[in-house]
Amino acid sequence: MTLKPSASDGPGLEWIKSTHSGSDNNDCVETATTTDAVHVRDSKDKQGPQLDFTRGAWTRFVAHARA
Repeated sequence: MTLKPSASDGPGLEWIKSTHSGSDNNDCVETATTTDAVHVRDSKDKQGPQLDFTRGAWTRFVAHARA
């Protein structure tokens, strides 16, 4: 996992809001995937930092979170 500033959306990133985000726009998480990474950010702070995971690390995280 890496943490980096998210000064822009970057070329080709399509951000998707979590279906588990609150209906009143609180506690929202967005992800964008590329061929080798999954990017995660707070949808209320689009210019703030984002977390970057390898696809394998993200898959393991999601599997653990679902358990």
